[in-house]
Amino acid sequence: MSSLAVPQAEPVAGSTPGTAQDRPPLRRRISLIPTVTLLLGAAYCLLPVAWVVIAATKSGSELFSTFTFLPGTGFVDNVQDLSAYRDGVYWEWMANSALYAGLGALLSTCVSAISGYALATYRFRGRETIFNVLLAGVLMPPVILAIPQYLLLAKADLTDSYLSVLLPQILFPYGVYLARIYAAAAVPADVIEAGRMDGANEWRIFTRIALPMMIPGLVTVFLFQFVAIWNNFLLPYIMLSDDEKFPITLGLFTLLEQGANTPALYTLVITGAFLAVFPLIALFLVIQRFWSLDLLSGAVKS
Repeated sequence: MSSLAVPQAEPVAGSTPGTAQDRPPLRRRISLIPTVTLLLGAAYCLLPVAWVVIAATKSGSELFSTFTFLPGTGFVDNVQDLSAYRDGVYWEWMANSALYAGLGALLSTCVSAISGYALATYRFRGRETIFNVLLAGVLMPPVILAIPQYLLLAKADLTDSYLSVLLPQILFPYGVYLARIYAAAAVPADVIEAGRMDGANEWRIFTRIALPMMIPGLVTVFLFQFVAIWNNFLLPYIMLSDDEKFPITLGLFTLLEQGANTPALYTLVITGAFLAVFPLIALFLVIQRFWSLDLLSGAVKS
């Protein structure tokens, strides 16, 4: 029997067999640049988080004597010491942050919803001027407004109170901007006009027709403002002097200052910073689920 011989491909002249064909093309190498850049950015952002998570597990002696990313054995003791510090003042700071962020974000979302809906729906003189002023407020750093806000609240004798932290947070220019953009896209003018023809007043049209359509956008406004208030440091630092009214950011800062004289407090600061992230993670997971359900229900209804 005769067998057919399969001809072998001749190597290209001037090239080494087995290497020229295996070499990736230039376009493939260039396409790896964004991936590598994203990986470096992720490492830059996640390494400090990993350090906090691991450092929270170390006791005071392990914190400065063991390898940086080697887990410790003192997490439970750190939580107990943090809870016992000044009769549990840490949890008072957490409760204050929840009050400031939760109530402030809720009120801010309500104001943003009404303002954004009005700017998107009604035509009146000065509407664009008001919107441009709000855009200027978006671009203005909060640091610039902190001192004027303190002077205004000092005139009203409201400093060192819960209202001194809540009131400046109610008007959220970026939230008004997002609400206007979302209302203009999600609330059809025909639906509003149909409600008016049916005899509904403007408030009923807003609460029963427009507001349910704006829920996904308002959830985003609430999340942004909650995180901004939770992480806010400068405004409480200027407004408050009673440490029992401190939010978690300012409370941990006072602990860190005391740690310069008492190194044992460093473990409490790190553990407190680690625990302070959990409310934000829980809120994001809950709102993300609620957000997805709203988007899916809106797609089904449309």
